[in-house]
Amino acid sequence: MALAPTPARAAHESLQLFVTEPYLELHTGPGRGYPVQQVVERGESVRVLFRRTDWFRIRTESGFEGWADAASMNKLRLADGTRFSYNPGNREGYATHRWEAGITAGSVDGASLISGFAGLSITDHLHAELTASQFLGDVSTGYIYDVGLMHIFAPEWRLSPFLTLGTGWEVVNPLTTLTASQVRGSQTAYVGGGLRMYMTRRFFVRAEFRNHEVFTHTNFNEVQDEWKVGFGFYF
Repeated sequence: MALAPTPARAAHESLQLFVTEPYLELHTGPGRGYPVQQVVERGESVRVLFRRTDWFRIRTESGFEGWADAASMNKLRLADGTRFSYNPGNREGYATHRWEAGITAGSVDGASLISGFAGLSITDHLHAELTASQFLGDVSTGYIYDVGLMHIFAPEWRLSPFLTLGTGWEVVNPLTTLTASQVRGSQTAYVGGGLRMYMTRRFFVRAEFRNHEVFTHTNFNEVQDEWKVGFGFYF
């Protein structure tokens, strides 16, 4: 939810807004198909409770609660006379957001892979990221847990390239019927790159390649190539 008129105001605050137009219509639900049940007159104030897509749940001075659309809300004003505004999720938010998360699918060394990621923006160009993946192959299954950094070259572009590097831990469970399976855990390091493309609202597409170095207990380290694509959202 993004109700703040300025970045300094916390999004969870209950904002007081004033009606400066002749009236504000309140619907019984978040949509044009819901009937208008209450009208707030000019000069009265309302409290913003929360937002659902382009509709706001608000409470009047008398305690009545209803829904107003974004177009109507944009005509309300704060106590100091400034116009109310909110971040609906757009290209500007895509370039400057704080948190993001998503899910991708692909393969690692021929095994099917599904991953979930969560990222924190240190700056617009630099993100810290956690990734958890599960892979299913013909000879083994397992999990990969990564933590690393991502550098986005042009976050303001709709299609922006990035580089990523980090370290992690891989857990492998061999699939064999000849001997007892032995789960193996190994430290890893990775480097990679990819593309991020803004779609709409708060959603973007992400395609990525990672090259993993798996530090085994032998004299030879394993190298694994990982490809994946998926969707993310920012908030």
